[in-house]
Amino acid sequence: MSLSISRRDLILGAAATSLLAGCDNRVSAAFLKGMEHWNERFQAALFSPQRLAPELPPGSETPERAFPNYFISDFQPEMPPNWTLKVGGMVAHPASFTLDQIQRMPSAAMRVRHHCVEGWSAVAAWKGVRVSEIAKIAGLDPRVRYVEFRSFDSGYWSSWDLPSAFHPQTILAYGMDGHPLPPGHGAPLRLYSAVKLGYKMVKYLTEVNFLPDRTGGYWEDQGYEWYAGV
Repeated sequence: MSLSISRRDLILGAAATSLLAGCDNRVSAAFLKGMEHWNERFQAALFSPQRLAPELPPGSETPERAFPNYFISDFQPEMPPNWTLKVGGMVAHPASFTLDQIQRMPSAAMRVRHHCVEGWSAVAAWKGVRVSEIAKIAGLDPRVRYVEFRSFDSGYWSSWDLPSAFHPQTILAYGMDGHPLPPGHGAPLRLYSAVKLGYKMVKYLTEVNFLPDRTGGYWEDQGYEWYAGV
């Protein structure tokens, strides 16, 4: 994945500069980890479930051919036979849902601007079910603090803080621009949110796990920011 200059590039550049200057590698690593934790706490402090991304008017959608597709598999992933969404972790009612069952749950829709870590943005209208609705059906253990999302796209995954996952503009989307979610954008179901950068929005969903402890993610384990708020 090619990146334009981002916060991650700047951080890695600063680390390289420190090492060239003769700084101890352990000191640099500790400094960067401390800065990451500070940045995460700062973003979390700014977060509010009442703060919504602006809804854009009909007709502001980016043409779908101009809305980039992205997957990490060598070829566009295909929906597995008998696909279901598995919901588990620390829940009272683990379950697997078909797409039809998900579409019969209370729906949510939004038309917002998407932000990618590479620097581009685009607009689409999304329809799906809120993650908070899935949690309500599953029945969370009070100790749950994080949500992990997993994919059939070569094992792509990400983990989120619970408040961001429960934001009213965080949904499991099955519709885009008035029609079923296209394969290039994560069909049959993808995570979509107005409060995170694009790489946090796992496509081709297979699992949602509610957990007490924070895990990582495909890009997060390679040095990308974990919180990644917009």
